[in-house]
Amino acid sequence: MLQHLRPALVLLVLFTVLTGLIYPLAVTGIAQIAMPYQANGSLVEKDGVVVGSALIGQWFKSDRYFHPRPSATTDTDPNDSTKTIDAPYNAANSSGSNLGPTSQKLVDRVKGGVEAWRAMAGPGPVPADAVTTSASGLDPHVSPQTALAQVGAVAKARGLSEDKVRALVNAAIEAPFLGLIGEPRVNVLELNLALDQLKSS
Repeated sequence: MLQHLRPALVLLVLFTVLTGLIYPLAVTGIAQIAMPYQANGSLVEKDGVVVGSALIGQWFKSDRYFHPRPSATTDTDPNDSTKTIDAPYNAANSSGSNLGPTSQKLVDRVKGGVEAWRAMAGPGPVPADAVTTSASGLDPHVSPQTALAQVGAVAKARGLSEDKVRALVNAAIEAPFLGLIGEPRVNVLELNLALDQLKSS
């Protein structure tokens, strides 16, 4: 029995060291050398202070900023741990709403989103991502149409010309990966940081 047990224990220790220690350290080291920005969470800094990640959306409520798409993430109700409350862009609880197309709650939420959007952006078509949540609830991007439709409201709130703000949005549009994968998009956090720079320049 010992002759069978010894090789099993040796292999267990060997593969524990290889796959549990050496491999993770090697991958971490290579990532830190080859792409440190991505390996460390794609953190975005302003004046030397981390203000977020380019991969996780944030909730901007002020009219002075571009708004992200809605988020369906939740958190535990501080008053009753058996219930949840809305907590937009809660990175600790990535999730969609899981509400189906026949859900009255979903219909009411989208109708409310459309009304709020029209109050801000005016009449006209409402981009789908302006009133619907992403599957993760953490999407940091909006479509160029959603960003461009907010130009008038943001320019008015900041006392800037629409042409200047529109040029900023156009400069922030990211092309599909390799020109083929995904859709054109605008990172809302990075756009809003550029907007703050525009004001001070």
